[in-house]
Amino acid sequence: MSDPDPSTTTSQEDPVACPYCGSTNTERDHPKGPGLCRSMHFCRNCEQPFEQFG
Repeated sequence: MSDPDPSTTTSQEDPVACPYCGSTNTERDHPKGPGLCRSMHFCRNCEQPFEQFG
């Protein structure tokens, strides 16, 4: 059986730092961003959405 499509997985081991305030209190908002190498995140501290490049 093949591995699942990595662009649809929502688990993430390491927290992503917010580019606005530096907090790691973030959540992955959507597994897919505008491109395959980007995902959408949301910072719970400063309440700003941001893209993460992977």
